[in-house]
Amino acid sequence: MRISLKWLQELVELKLSPEELAETLTLAGFEVEDIEDRRTWANGVVVGRVLERQPHPNADKLSVCQVDIGKGENLNIVCGASNVRADIYVPVATVGTYLPNIDLKIKPAKLRGVPSEGMICSLKELGLPNDVDGIHIFTQDNLPLGSDVRPLLGLDDVILDVTATANRADALCMVGIAREVAALTNAKLLLREPGEISSSEGKFNLSLQIADTQVCPAYIGTVVENVKITTSPDWLQQRLRAAGVRPINNVVDITNYVMLEWGQPLHAFDRERLLSVAGTPTRPGTSLEIGVRFANAGETIKTLDGQTRTLSTQNLLITAGDKPVAIAGVMGGEETEVYDETQNLILEAALFDSVAIRRSSRSVGLRSESSTRYERGVNRAELEMATRRALSLLLELANGAIAHQEISDSRPDPSTWMRSIELRLDRVNQVLGPTDLGEDTGELQSQDVERTLTALGCKLTPIDENRWMVSVPPYRYRDLEREIDLIEEVARLYGYDKFCDTLPETAEAGYLPVDWELTRKLRSSLRAAGLTELMHYSLVKPGENRQIVLSNPLFVEYSALRTDLIAGLIDAFQYNIEQGNGSLNGYEIGRIFWQDEDGLSEAETVAGILGGDITSSKWVRSGREQPMTWFEAKGILNGVFQHMGLNVEYQPDCKDSRLHPGRTASLWIGGNRLGVFGQLHPQLRREKGLPDSVYVFQLDLGVLLTSLDAHEILVPPFKPYSTYPASDRDIAFFAPVKVSVAEIEKAITKAGKELLDGVELFDEYRGEHVPQGQRSLAFRLLYRASDRTLTDAEVQSVHNKVREALVEKFGVTLRS
Repeated sequence: MRISLKWLQELVELKLSPEELAETLTLAGFEVEDIEDRRTWANGVVVGRVLERQPHPNADKLSVCQVDIGKGENLNIVCGASNVRADIYVPVATVGTYLPNIDLKIKPAKLRGVPSEGMICSLKELGLPNDVDGIHIFTQDNLPLGSDVRPLLGLDDVILDVTATANRADALCMVGIAREVAALTNAKLLLREPGEISSSEGKFNLSLQIADTQVCPAYIGTVVENVKITTSPDWLQQRLRAAGVRPINNVVDITNYVMLEWGQPLHAFDRERLLSVAGTPTRPGTSLEIGVRFANAGETIKTLDGQTRTLSTQNLLITAGDKPVAIAGVMGGEETEVYDETQNLILEAALFDSVAIRRSSRSVGLRSESSTRYERGVNRAELEMATRRALSLLLELANGAIAHQEISDSRPDPSTWMRSIELRLDRVNQVLGPTDLGEDTGELQSQDVERTLTALGCKLTPIDENRWMVSVPPYRYRDLEREIDLIEEVARLYGYDKFCDTLPETAEAGYLPVDWELTRKLRSSLRAAGLTELMHYSLVKPGENRQIVLSNPLFVEYSALRTDLIAGLIDAFQYNIEQGNGSLNGYEIGRIFWQDEDGLSEAETVAGILGGDITSSKWVRSGREQPMTWFEAKGILNGVFQHMGLNVEYQPDCKDSRLHPGRTASLWIGGNRLGVFGQLHPQLRREKGLPDSVYVFQLDLGVLLTSLDAHEILVPPFKPYSTYPASDRDIAFFAPVKVSVAEIEKAITKAGKELLDGVELFDEYRGEHVPQGQRSLAFRLLYRASDRTLTDAEVQSVHNKVREALVEKFGVTLRS
């Protein structure tokens, strides 16, 4: 919220400079994001009077003006504005003035041969928004020449951009900030409550029909007749602009002004337009019914922003004769807005349930200053006060007359608006700890607690020496609910910086859980393999099997939970290709969700996608990418497994329709299914416009972590290596195609026992001279002992056992 210090000074005594006040508010929990010192925008700009205007002798669009700024000698100023003329008061930037908003320092100059000693300014050049194309002309008469223009334009002000936390709804208005400043600085509040407004009974009858008093506990409708719509006075426009609100007319500006001042949203309807919508003829004694109800599905309304909105049953409406005229607490309707010819008003001041307004606002995708305040909670105790303030301004600035007022009030008894909370001094000191007294430390005393809470508007009734019953004021009813809330307020006002830094007597080194450490290790291994980590939303489009669909989503596109990670990785690969970033090698670790017969389930998963050329060598391949083969992709994944100390088996698999049926494998560890690895199906690849060879994998992170030896991974032990030479033997044979290489390697390893140091497949052949239904495989076996050099006899003995095991188990035909 933008806070004008000039406005704030009328509500509380300011003892601090803008910078000191900003620091005080920030330390108290109200972050000041910016200090806008408007005093620098027009420093050196003074009031001048144009005495004479002549056309420029050498330029059609320029004028030569004689301007009096009260210095005794007139200034000769060349001006390019079309609205400059004689006998007007204007802002004049004298020589030496710097205008920061246009980054211009005024210097003596010659324009088309005519000297110019200053500049007549427009509001835009002074940093103020304005629709007029040309210089600014003061409407006041007999202004003192040479006087500072800043008080006339509202530029003698400093604006603080303050962010209030979500629980401090009371701080979304000037009065709330004034109360906070008074409590923080021990300053005196200068709030003036508006008096009672007299009304004259008119011939117009207004009735209220509130369908649900829970969502609308109070509604005040006031008929104001014979108003005059005009522009607001300068002081009102300046305050609205300082707050970031565009002035419209005096009636609308008054409703916005009271909302900014007291935090109570208001809305003014044109009475005759309401009657027209309700279908009621305008005549003496006319009666109009204003209603509050939820919308019927499919109803529409055109709001003040010019958009026609289709409503749902979550939208709370204001109606005239049961016809929608406003979305309650969010925005009024265009059909009943106040316009230049408006003569009679109905002013709405109401309380709405915060949850109902939040849902209504979100369902139509519309947030406003009004809905922001209702969503956080409007002070129910000051509804009448804000109404009186608005009516008094309508009488003063719009010459209106109060003709009738109707009230619907179902609020609880006012005695319940102040909550009582027990507060213990011992608990305060236990939570906050010792205070810093310079060379010594101490504790908060009773008077410290009483002083800070009293400054907030609380009333303290002593129970005994160290306990109070604290009555919370109505405007803090929503956020001060428990004893700990009061303790926080004591710390905030006393000063967080006045408490000691206390550390535990004995400090222990921090550590991460084992699963976290292992996951970090896995991430490191995947990065080392050349994969980039990706992150996607857990929410996806609905439509898949076993999906969990949200009952109240923010967007339709994100209304279901993902059932796997592969789909997101494929989309990411496609996006990178379309953006010209080339093929992607990436991985993601995240949760997946699904529902089955047992209910809802979730699991941690790691998945990856491979398809980019891992070499990218311009010298060898002339800059052309080489498609990745299945074995290269498998090698990358195997490298990760090897780094993690995992022995993974590959088995043929064709269950996932997105993957190539002949180039997909399921992964297993110790009889537990780890996941799947395979090449994308050619049909899916063509639909997505992807390269020829793209591979994906998805692993169950729980199974993977369970299979790891955590101690050996996190603290790798030293394993002695053999200093003796190895002896290798080759073995070639015809084996049935249905027998996988993984099964054969497993049998070789089992038969070779401790002397077998490695197994490597180096050749596969199918074709001529190979029996039907078989293939030729060639393995290289490496034998080594850790304590001696193996003899040929020892090697041959073990090698023969391997040959016999293969023949016995798989019926292979040996070729060597």
